Amino acid sequence: MALRTFLRTLGSNAPSVDTVTGTGRILPGAPLDLTVHLRGGGADLDVERLRLELVVRAEDREADGSTAWNNPYVVTAVTEGPFRLPAGAHLTREVRVDVPWTMPFTHARGERLRGSRVAVRTELAVDGAVDRGDFDEIEVHALPAQDMLFGIYEDLGFRFHESEVKVFSQPWPERYRSRRSTDYWQELDFHFPDSWDYKGWELETVLITFADELDLHPGGNPPVTLSYADMDREKWAQAVERHVRRHWNR
Repeated sequence: MALRTFLRTLGSNAPSVDTVTGTGRILPGAPLDLTVHLRGGGADLDVERLRLELVVRAEDREADGSTAWNNPYVVTAVTEGPFRLPAGAHLTREVRVDVPWTMPFTHARGERLRGSRVAVRTELAVDGAVDRGDFDEIEVHALPAQDMLFGIYEDLGFRFHESEVKVFSQPWPERYRSRRSTDYWQELDFHFPDSWDYKGWELETVLITFADELDLHPGGNPPVTLSYADMDREKWAQAVERHVRRHWNR
């Protein structure tokens, strides 16, 4: 039975849930603070579960559409409960979600990435029924190191096309197994420069991000690892160009 149908059997005044984000803009690796307001309805209610999910649009979970996300993928979640919501009461829950370093980002260099979407989804479970009514889209901005790589690609003549999140229920493909820690990854698609003789091709780049460094996989090839402790743009640019040309040279 749907939750709203169940709640209507309790009386005309159904309970409500509203989730408020401390900010609509976060970074990978930084905590996300949420405030959940619950208002009781016309009868006491035993809540089995209050769950806050950080979800992303995953390319291979959508039937079609470049930005559709009818079946988002849950990156991380926090669950509270069970607890009682008295009739007419107002309960406030402060919840902190630890955003992983591998969190797909929606913005780079201040601009939205085509195809990348992230939201906070609130789930309330009562008497075996689940309601996922509260769905708040947020922005995840690239880390300084990720922004720098976008600039380096641009300097090399690459043009960004779109972002896709890939999800594998099976083990990761061999090409990404260097230091994987999740069953998802963000793929950034760039058009090759005309001077590289790959007209019409795209370089599918995967960034596997950690607290102190990141792995850049160009086109599914082994990674070049770049440390945040030495974020020298010229050095990074030389390392990236050398690595990409090593695998894409003809």
